[in-house]
Amino acid sequence: MKQTVEPIRNKQQIKQVEEYLTKKNPRNRLLFVLGTNSGLRVSDILNLNISDVRNKTHIEIKEQKTGKFKKFPINNKLKILIKEFIQDKDDTEPLFLSQKRKRLDRSQVYRMLNEACKAVGITVNVGTHTMRKSFGYHHYKQFKDVAMLQMIFNHSNPKITLRYIGIEQDEIDNSYRQFEL
Repeated sequence: MKQTVEPIRNKQQIKQVEEYLTKKNPRNRLLFVLGTNSGLRVSDILNLNISDVRNKTHIEIKEQKTGKFKKFPINNKLKILIKEFIQDKDDTEPLFLSQKRKRLDRSQVYRMLNEACKAVGITVNVGTHTMRKSFGYHHYKQFKDVAMLQMIFNHSNPKITLRYIGIEQDEIDNSYRQFEL
């Protein structure tokens, strides 16, 4: 049976992963922050080039999996990290290169993420989708707008979105306990 990858539900742990990656590798930090702040699939993150982010207010892509167009604003935290990271890079380069100067691949991202999460004591099942799911989980917790998140993720219905981000039975039970008419 395939294990489901989980979001990182604790914001402090997300900060710890980011701090760990800051000390290890600026490329990996940017990749993690982009993943947790955009909700993009790792395949779409790894497809980005410098020209897709340099001096831009929005990231615009055609999603690899769905073929759908996606456009979203680059938040201030990402703008700063991107500007710093790409200052000495050429527009034609992939945004995320391996040490061998090839486009980074998802297995490298998987290893990096697992190492970072293990190093800071995160015990949930982690994979490349953890970044996307963490974005979704915290976006939902902040805005409580499943319809918006469903649109961001291009999901066909809200149930898929809620299951995807790990809104678990105990949270559903808790909402029932706190609701009375």
